[in-house]
Amino acid sequence: MCDAFAPAGSKFGIVSNELDFSLDAIRRRGGPRQPRRVEEKPPMNLEVPNIKLRVVTPNPKGKDDPLGIMGRAEALSLAKDMGGLDLVLINAKSDPPVCKIVDYSKFRYEKERKAKMLKKNSKATEVKEVKMSYKIDVHDYNVRKKNASKFIGQGNRVKCTIMFKGREIQHDKLGIELLGRLATDLEDVCLMEGKPKREGRNLSCILTPRPEVVKKINEKKRAEEKKKRKAKEQGKKEFEEKQAKKAAAKGVTANAANGGRILDFDSEDSLDDLDELLKGDDLTDDLFG
Repeated sequence: MCDAFAPAGSKFGIVSNELDFSLDAIRRRGGPRQPRRVEEKPPMNLEVPNIKLRVVTPNPKGKDDPLGIMGRAEALSLAKDMGGLDLVLINAKSDPPVCKIVDYSKFRYEKERKAKMLKKNSKATEVKEVKMSYKIDVHDYNVRKKNASKFIGQGNRVKCTIMFKGREIQHDKLGIELLGRLATDLEDVCLMEGKPKREGRNLSCILTPRPEVVKKINEKKRAEEKKKRKAKEQGKKEFEEKQAKKAAAKGVTANAANGGRILDFDSEDSLDDLDELLKGDDLTDDLFG
């Protein structure tokens, strides 16, 4: 009976060996392989259009020094003279296009490092939510307003939701008035995005921080990063000074072990001192004399 309903090539509903093998292979290898990512390289060297180019090169301070406008052949020759560097097209839409003479491996490393630092320091904007009833008390309303103000001060958007139960939905006008009142009370730090919208039995709107608030938050972040960077540089400087003092102390100890004398092999007095240091006793002279 069971054989009649079993798939072809199987018994009692058991899948075939080929399917078993493929499933085992997927489990063993951790799933199907993902396609390899192909690196998108900018046009370099002979791939750069053979037109007039604005050429720059980085300086030790991290900025670009202009080298002038020249043809591709002259730019390639200049890159070769500067130590076999690459001519990389960095802005094709400019007039004329901008190219940079740089070691491409270092250029790619710096670009990836900056992208990672930017991703690390940039925090995605979150949407916080504040819920309340259209019959909310004054004290509870002030608590919700305080929480919304705190979230906006952190650079987050706030979703304000008015909840209705049962037949309360007929009082949606009171909910719209309450959301307008909240937006008016917080108008110094935020703006309402559009008009309140109904979501089932709820009524909600989005409050977003004002540009000046976002600017202050970013300035505060940059100040904190600058402070951390200065502290790190100060710690590194103190460590180097400490290491230099240790090295100087070792040098003084070695000089003291030599009686404070520095041997000068061009001086006869120093050669006499060396003979006195190396001279043996009577037993040594008898053995090796």
